[in-house]
Amino acid sequence: MLRPTGKQYVVTRPLYSEDAFADEHAKVRRQRKTTRHHVKDYFTWNSKRVKNAALSLLPIVGWMRIYRLKEWLLSDIVSGVSTGLVAVLQGLAYALLASLPAWYGLFTAFFPVIVYLFLGTSRHISVGAFPVLSLMVSAVVTRMVPDEGSLFNITGFQGLSIEEQRVMVAASVTFLMGLMQLAMGLLQIGFIVMYLSDTLVSGFTTAAAVHILVSQLKFVLGLEVRGLSGPLSIIYVSEGKIFVQIEKTNMCDLATSLVIMVVVFLVKELNDRYKAKLPVPIPVEVIMTVIACGISYAFDFKEKFKVDVVGHIPMGYESPVAPNMEIIGHTAVEAFPMAIVGFAVAFSVAKVYAVKHDYTIDGNQELIAFGASNIFGAAFKSFAASTALSRSAVQESTGGKTQIAGLISALIVMVVTLAIGFLLEPLPKSVLGAVVIVNLKGMLMQVCDVPYLWRRDRPDCVVWLVTCLASILLGLDLGLAVGLGAELITVVFRTQFPRCSVLANITGTDIYKDRKDYVSIYEPEGVKIFRIPSPIFFANIDFFRGKLVEAVGFNPLRVLRKRNKAMRTIRKLLEKGELQMLPKGLLFTSSGPIEECEHYSNMEDLDKPIDFKDLPLRVNWNSDLPANIQVPRVDVHSLILDFSAVSFLDISALKGLKAIKEFIWVEVEVYIVACDAHILEKLHSCMFFDEDIKSSMFFLTLHDAMLHVSEKHPVRSENTNVYTKQEGIPQSSNTFGGVRKQYHKYKCI
Repeated sequence: MLRPTGKQYVVTRPLYSEDAFADEHAKVRRQRKTTRHHVKDYFTWNSKRVKNAALSLLPIVGWMRIYRLKEWLLSDIVSGVSTGLVAVLQGLAYALLASLPAWYGLFTAFFPVIVYLFLGTSRHISVGAFPVLSLMVSAVVTRMVPDEGSLFNITGFQGLSIEEQRVMVAASVTFLMGLMQLAMGLLQIGFIVMYLSDTLVSGFTTAAAVHILVSQLKFVLGLEVRGLSGPLSIIYVSEGKIFVQIEKTNMCDLATSLVIMVVVFLVKELNDRYKAKLPVPIPVEVIMTVIACGISYAFDFKEKFKVDVVGHIPMGYESPVAPNMEIIGHTAVEAFPMAIVGFAVAFSVAKVYAVKHDYTIDGNQELIAFGASNIFGAAFKSFAASTALSRSAVQESTGGKTQIAGLISALIVMVVTLAIGFLLEPLPKSVLGAVVIVNLKGMLMQVCDVPYLWRRDRPDCVVWLVTCLASILLGLDLGLAVGLGAELITVVFRTQFPRCSVLANITGTDIYKDRKDYVSIYEPEGVKIFRIPSPIFFANIDFFRGKLVEAVGFNPLRVLRKRNKAMRTIRKLLEKGELQMLPKGLLFTSSGPIEECEHYSNMEDLDKPIDFKDLPLRVNWNSDLPANIQVPRVDVHSLILDFSAVSFLDISALKGLKAIKEFIWVEVEVYIVACDAHILEKLHSCMFFDEDIKSSMFFLTLHDAMLHVSEKHPVRSENTNVYTKQEGIPQSSNTFGGVRKQYHKYKCI
């Protein structure tokens, strides 16, 4: 019965053990489906399920039915035009980042967008090239086709130029990446990205930004630098390829890049500061690109200043091609991390906008959408597609409501590809490099998170640092694997070495907290409450047992051995007549030293309780024993294990938990409280209970167990202490948890 009284509540109910509660309150019996039923349901189809499956596979049908033509169409058109202009520029820049001819970036900004329009569940992300993925493509491309020519004997490379070979490698690895994403989506394993924490992704993208920065220096400085991939490649490129040629810097490229970076940076800052007042963000990258393109054409930068420009851009699209299976066999290792990173970044961005605009996205459907987009795009020689945060921000901030904006942006890209691409031919590559570097600001500024992480959560900080440094030094693919390993190690350490604690009652309440953290606490004499704050499994069961022994202050097995030896010695002395029974106690009559019997000392059953019922006495182990027999004293009569935070036990933990009977053997009562119902079922099914460990030792709550202990071991007022840590002086009390003698009621304030 619950009676609220203002900010207090009063509860009156019986004291419950798990057995008592189960006897009094019947449980609902649920019929659990077998694997056979799940398989049958999966392959059973009806009209409703077919309709839901169609809507799930084609999300465009869902949002097109609610499309508000008059309200949303104009916003989508404005957003699509703005996003399309940015997509053209970023497509060219990220194609160079992928070590491919610039115009192939236009393909990536078109084909994947069309497929995602029909299959994607996000209405606001802009699909296309992503700098981190472009860099990962570049690593594969430069490994398979270095500047001096391919080192692999690939049949499809015969008669192709180096650029054409690189395009084939990029398209093939993109096809394999899309195939992996599609397979994961169909198998419903989109949850795999949950293993990439925000900390790991932050460290990884920061390292990727460093790689991107170094890779763009050759365009900014106007140097000829051969691409390298593999561990320590960033050091070889920086020291051996760039800095040794620093005196060959093209000053026109450098000046152009600096002007572009300063202007774009300042205008972007103004966009952020006045975004509430501006109807649409100022498309500064597009404006500066047009200006730079015009100046380059007017002053003939290519001939007069030897500036490297984009050059010839073919009109139209190329015929679709099949992926090269030999290349796929050589790039499978790189394709998998690309598939994971591409989806993880896109899904995280999509979640942000889905929450902001109040709609849901489906992770598995997103995998299917990106997989199909990359497979379709690879057929037309586009490279890996995901989403870029800056481009998606433009699409959303300019008023985009649905993927109609993405369709409009794809049409803008198509117009450039089919009609006006030649206008971009005099564009200096240094301008594209400068734009890429400026857009790295968000990723590079993640370094500022390190001090915060160090203060708040050092294991997470270690994951960030390990992932970032490994990705910088070893490359993005190996760095991601190392970071994931470091993350899993921190999870293992958090569960393998949890912060166990000894609890005490907060005076006058039914609340129990760590005894080290509070001033006014109540600890009944002879009672220890031990809290386990994590699952118990094979890796931490020994740690848990060690902490438990440390908490109670004695090793029960050692005490048991000492007691067994002492009882055998007493039996031997009684048999020899050197120990006599008197009304006041035992009298030791021998004056010589006590000799331990070899027969007894070498027996292996000292670790088990021995039946001494034939002896005419009962030993009080906390009193002085005769003949100077020394046995460690045990001041604890009740041990309570708080399982409220234990979510599962494995078989090793069940075997290790059996060790609690060692406490029972030394006359310490053990109670387990707040145990999860599924764990209790597992204990019963695994035959955990025996003549020592009984189900009656399990209690519903910690307070129930404490009341039971208090009832079984009444505490005299002179032995009960309420500790006030500020004074350090125990005060006499005969109340417990707001209860005075009536153990079945308590009052909480």
